[in-house]
Amino acid sequence: MAGYLVVAAVAVAGLLLFVVAMLMRRLLSPVSPNPVRLTTYESGVDPVGLHWAQTQVRYLGFAFLYVIFAVDAVYLFPWATVLRDADLGAASLAEMGIFIAVILVGLLHAARRGLLRWDVTS
Repeated sequence: MAGYLVVAAVAVAGLLLFVVAMLMRRLLSPVSPNPVRLTTYESGVDPVGLHWAQTQVRYLGFAFLYVIFAVDAVYLFPWATVLRDADLGAASLAEMGIFIAVILVGLLHAARRGLLRWDVTS
């Protein structure tokens, strides 16, 4: 039963932390509504027109590449420490080979779609 109490205490502490943070934001944030502050702001570009517009799909490619390299880096560092262990070394090496193969498939897909080319004209 003690394990459930610990989980409940952590959940209550997380909820309390969230509520306190929202209350502090409400109390400390400046309130000055004016027309300039109430306009739509997206990535430093002022909105043009009154209607909704779609974003370029090419940004999804950059997000895809970031995920490939970030996930790869996150998993390679802990793996390097486990590789020295005699019990986990061979299994860990096989698992990392599969992982790197999956990452390379994503990277080759990005290269095939032309996401790795640097276009300086646009």
